[in-house]
Amino acid sequence: MIEVKVIHLDNSKEKKQFVNFDREIYVNEPNWVAPLRMDVNARLDVKKHPFYAKNSIQCFMAFKHGKAVGRIAAIQNTQFNEYHSCKTGFWGFFECIDDQEVANALFDEAKRWLQDRSLNTMQGPVNPSTNYEAGLLVEGFDDPPKIMMTYNPPYYLKLVENYGLKKAMGLLAYKFDEEGVLKNEKFPRVKDISKERSKVTVRPINLKNLPYEIEQIKKIYNKSWENNWGFAPMSDEEINLMASELKMAVDPGLFPFLVNEKGEDVGMALALHDFNYIFKSFNGNLFPFNFIKIFTKKKEIKWIRVVLLGILPEWRNKGLDSLLYYEIIKNGMERGIKFAEASWILEDNPAMNCGIAVVNGQVYKKYAIYEMPI
Repeated sequence: MIEVKVIHLDNSKEKKQFVNFDREIYVNEPNWVAPLRMDVNARLDVKKHPFYAKNSIQCFMAFKHGKAVGRIAAIQNTQFNEYHSCKTGFWGFFECIDDQEVANALFDEAKRWLQDRSLNTMQGPVNPSTNYEAGLLVEGFDDPPKIMMTYNPPYYLKLVENYGLKKAMGLLAYKFDEEGVLKNEKFPRVKDISKERSKVTVRPINLKNLPYEIEQIKKIYNKSWENNWGFAPMSDEEINLMASELKMAVDPGLFPFLVNEKGEDVGMALALHDFNYIFKSFNGNLFPFNFIKIFTKKKEIKWIRVVLLGILPEWRNKGLDSLLYYEIIKNGMERGIKFAEASWILEDNPAMNCGIAVVNGQVYKKYAIYEMPI
């Protein structure tokens, strides 16, 4: 018999059981990288995390014969629904044994919670929105996830689709390698042409003047993505928190801005070292001594992940995305980086996908968001 219980996130024992359940699923999975427990706990802190200032979440766990066998969260994203004028509910933080009955029980409970709030569509996985980790991995299981990307067993696809959830959008992860970039004669030529025609310059982020930089990030982020599928603007408080969390991980050379002739920032990109290479041995625990490895082993990292790339609408279709990619990849190679992942890119975004093709990016992983009417 399957029993689904409500998890109260203000109860430390229940929250710990929910957060740590993923270890049961991946105990024998060599490619999984345990998320840092402190990060997951912070993301689920409904009293402190700014996401919950307007939005809400309810977590559930499934038990079979008294043993924990699955978890899920139902999420009401008021910001998303106000922005898109819809009534979409979300599910996320999903982990489950290979048992359709258990998965169905979890999805049923999430669906009921969302229906009780007059929502008519259930979409996910998002943890807890597309501004954070999102998407179900559907291709590329033979490689560990890069930083801030998801991972799941292949059988999750079966559990999701058998329940009746249908693919709503595909998300692509591209791979760049040093040889492919250096041998691409188009890359520097397109970069030089776009730079000359647009009269833009490139500058690194100034971490000594972070308040100003955060304001530029807010402007470019929300304007650049406003028409993208699944987008909801982040609140100022969310962006401020994310900036403070990432400050120690940011290399200024991997966070370039585009500046027009008037000195205005019109585009930006952000790449991070793939600290998952180091985190893989942490089992989710940064302390007491694992954090030292972040500094002692950073030079061993051979991957970066391009997390963000945004250009203001009036500056698009000028090849400036290639300029940003060139700047990041060049600077990455100067730091000993051999590979880059650009993720995720909507599969129906032709401008971005064509731009990446110019610089020899190859799709090497695929993710998807699923939905159903409720």
